[in-house]
Amino acid sequence: KYSFFKLQQKLLLLNLDDDTVSGSHWLTENNVQHSLSQTAKTTRKPYCGYSQQTLSKREQAEQESLLAAIEWPKPPDGKIPFAQSTDPSHSDFVIVKSSKFFKVGDQLEVLVRMKDFQGKPKQYGGDYLQARIHSPGLKAGAAGRIVDCQNGLYKVFFTLLWPGEVKVSVSLVHPSEAVQVLLRLREERPDRVYFKSSFKSGRYSETTECNICLPEDLPVCNYTDLYTGEPWFCYKPRKLSCASRINHDFSLPDSSSMDRAEDPTASPSGYYYEDQWRSRTHWIHNFNKSDDITDCLQGKVIHLFGDSTMRQWFEYLTAFVPGNSLLFSFVLKDLYKALFLITQTQIHETWKSSELRYIANELNSIVGGRNTVVAITIWSHFSTFPVEVYIRRLRNIRRAVLQLLDRSPKTAIVIRTANVQELGPEVSLFNSDWYSFQLDSVMRKMFSGIAVHFVDAWEMSVAHYLPHNLHPNEIIVKNQIDAFLSYVCPLQT
Repeated sequence: KYSFFKLQQKLLLLNLDDDTVSGSHWLTENNVQHSLSQTAKTTRKPYCGYSQQTLSKREQAEQESLLAAIEWPKPPDGKIPFAQSTDPSHSDFVIVKSSKFFKVGDQLEVLVRMKDFQGKPKQYGGDYLQARIHSPGLKAGAAGRIVDCQNGLYKVFFTLLWPGEVKVSVSLVHPSEAVQVLLRLREERPDRVYFKSSFKSGRYSETTECNICLPEDLPVCNYTDLYTGEPWFCYKPRKLSCASRINHDFSLPDSSSMDRAEDPTASPSGYYYEDQWRSRTHWIHNFNKSDDITDCLQGKVIHLFGDSTMRQWFEYLTAFVPGNSLLFSFVLKDLYKALFLITQTQIHETWKSSELRYIANELNSIVGGRNTVVAITIWSHFSTFPVEVYIRRLRNIRRAVLQLLDRSPKTAIVIRTANVQELGPEVSLFNSDWYSFQLDSVMRKMFSGIAVHFVDAWEMSVAHYLPHNLHPNEIIVKNQIDAFLSYVCPLQT
């Protein structure tokens, strides 16, 4: 990840109210947002059992539309010499109408000009950028909206949301040529991250590889879910039965082996000021005392479903709230889910790893009601798979969410979006913010128009001054929790 454009300019910004919002998506000049009504077909290589899955006409149309909506601009020639790829050191940007008198609420437009390693202007788009505007002294920041003109130029729009001196930062995460490599890896090498399960009987144990799809050269254990139809297989242990499976984990690749509906429509959806996140779509109350959280959650049942980024919420709450205030009755470790029940008794924790169930199945077992809150995040562990895998998983979850809201309309459902992460040498072998961005775009579209709330972890991590991290710093988690609890206990105004 290269941070290559830095500009500091003093802008006189006057405090004015601004309620204007616009779409927070990556756009292209010639092809602004695709809608779910479009059914443009894309040629896809079938992936394992997903080539045999049966979709209704409506599901097929939605899938084709989603795939079309995240289709990325490609270089005109598949074989681009490295010297002709995007070079951040030669590229630059200018502020459009930089002499204008700016005030709070105005739009600041930046024009980015991409060049290759030979200093020649790029003639096509597809570079993946991230942009933010920030004032370090005020601990203020917000994400920018990027428009790909598909000719080597990019327009970046910032809404000026606070008065004072601001800086503009634009980062090249991946040149367009690298995005095509990521795309190929996602479609052809989803096994670059492998999963494993342990099997045990008495004192004897074995560990085997697991995945959605496994080569059929060895016997496998079929753990396909009977309700959702989600496929999952593990190689059968040599001496133990498939029923002796006791846990599940995942491993990173060895580098030597590598060849009321509320949509988050504001752009930006919010901004930091004095290190506090201010949403542009709803009021956020700052829960700065443990008693504030205890009072909010008193008598409520909170279900947390997700990965280790959702576990951060659980760990924050357990550390912040006194031990005699919360009862944590059931927790699933790391990858999948956590559930805790709020009472006025001591903390009690039970860790389980052998009874992992799909989120959709867990949602179907929830009664719901005005005192029930569900939080979901699902993204990171799907980055290595073809997008169809993610769409199917979300479709099952969405169906379960709609059924829960049908039987208990007052149930509060909050979705935590993806977030950016540090892309070091190891992580870059199998993951990327571009993968996460694509999945996050699919998730937002699939839950558009449904009575769920969003905690925009994506913009909250892009806009902050701290380095990117898969597991954001506590101050960012604190702001996420404040946004979450503000949905659970909205201010009475």
